[in-house]
Amino acid sequence: MSTWTISTRSAAGELPVASAEATLSTDVGSPWVNLGIFALFVVVTLYFVIRASRTTKTSADFYAGGRGFSGTQNGTAIAGDYLSAASFLGVIGAVAVYGYDGFLYAVGFLVAWLLALLLVAELMRNTGKFTMADVLSFRLRQRPVRIAAAITTLAVCVFYLLPQMAGAGGLVALLIGVDSWAGQALVIAVVGALMIVYVFIGGMKGTTFVQIIKATLLILGSAVMTIWVLALFGFNFSGLLGDAATNHPDGEAILGPGLQYGADAFTRLDFVSLGFALVLGTAALPHVLIRFYTVPTAKDARKSVVVAIALIGAFYLFTLVLGYGAAALLDHETILAAPGGQNAAAPLLAYELGGTLLLGVISAVAFATILAVVAGLTITASASFAHDVYGQVIKKGQLDEKGEMRAGKITVVVVGILAILGGIGAQGQNVAFLVALAFAIAASANLPTILYSLFWKRFTTRGALWSMYGGLISALVLIAFSPVVWGRPTSFFPEGSLDLYPLTNPGLVSIPLAFFLGWLGSVTSKVAEDPAKQAEMEIRSLTGVGAEKAVDH
Repeated sequence: MSTWTISTRSAAGELPVASAEATLSTDVGSPWVNLGIFALFVVVTLYFVIRASRTTKTSADFYAGGRGFSGTQNGTAIAGDYLSAASFLGVIGAVAVYGYDGFLYAVGFLVAWLLALLLVAELMRNTGKFTMADVLSFRLRQRPVRIAAAITTLAVCVFYLLPQMAGAGGLVALLIGVDSWAGQALVIAVVGALMIVYVFIGGMKGTTFVQIIKATLLILGSAVMTIWVLALFGFNFSGLLGDAATNHPDGEAILGPGLQYGADAFTRLDFVSLGFALVLGTAALPHVLIRFYTVPTAKDARKSVVVAIALIGAFYLFTLVLGYGAAALLDHETILAAPGGQNAAAPLLAYELGGTLLLGVISAVAFATILAVVAGLTITASASFAHDVYGQVIKKGQLDEKGEMRAGKITVVVVGILAILGGIGAQGQNVAFLVALAFAIAASANLPTILYSLFWKRFTTRGALWSMYGGLISALVLIAFSPVVWGRPTSFFPEGSLDLYPLTNPGLVSIPLAFFLGWLGSVTSKVAEDPAKQAEMEIRSLTGVGAEKAVDH
């Protein structure tokens, strides 16, 4: 069993302690209590998943929950889907270690929702059926566009799954005292297997209930910890910041920009690239887009996003307090040395505040967070392959309900195995940083085609293919030859020297390139698309006329 040293400091100089720095050497909570709380959560959520499976009879039930969720329910589920391990573990850890620069992740994650609300939510719901490819192929050639959309969807989902699984491994390893690489790998495999069971049994209905429960618990738990931290400092946020600066090895540098992204011109460009990816990526995330198809009307789709923005915005304000709270109350080296690195800041802070019980509850919430997000990603990947590739391309729309659901469930297992293997390889990386790469891929491969399809009459199949494949390939190539993979202590291959692209995020190059390729492919295409289908899509997306008929199976 592993032991870490947790250093506690007086809050704003007002709470007396035995010395300026009291050292507590102990196991981080009781593994049996932590496992018991985990088990309770799993039992409760599995109950809802099994109940949902009894009413999951058709592909519309499996992929879109029968379109029976209200705007409030779906908005809460969107928040549950979106507030991933990157939000809870990654952002709090980034703020604790990098201060101001770490909070920029939260700002980008939140601001991005305005783009989704204004440009995407209602139009996608009116035009589509189950997946993003339904929209992209509406007025273009079905076969090549659906294949391209399925490939980009699977790529984004797999990249998004890596940090979730890695976060799960680090979190559970911290709680049960496993600090070996093999032990954390085993934890990741168990989490992945549980996620496969959730989606395999419950489909979208079961996944949605898990996400609603998880969002409620996460926001309430974060609110309790935020009030607790502020109370220690007499609800004086300035006092909290002052103690964080005093306790941090970089001092007041954590209160201003530049600690992570201001060292030189390349790191400043890296921040611009990160901003591009975060703000533009949300409106193109397949697992977010698929949630717009679970509501009965366009009005509910809009309400979903408004509810989600309110919940997500409140949560990210909590992460600011909790991140600086971790910097003020915990020793910097303790955070970095724990399993999962800076991702351990949130559970370590919970242990510092409320001991074993609060640690167990908050960690169970974090575990729920990871489980709900990976379930949402897996159902999205399943829908993309089974509905778009197998059902519409291979079977040419002649696949029956049972066949499509069977293909979807097989895809769930395959994607789950890939997520487990990738999560094992991504251990130790900051999960917020890794999620930013998934946002960059989504913004590069999907967003240009979505916006062109919805708003540009001259957009063609060639433009869609050039944009999707060009954006995806450029993003992946830039990541493959970046410091993410090569040449730094935190890289996948720290001893290598193939970091030919100097930035850690590809968005600054790959996103504009994808927009350009979509335009170039369209203006050079000699094949005109069907103007009647274009007009139908425009009317349906803006008014919703015909949308109900389109989604009936």
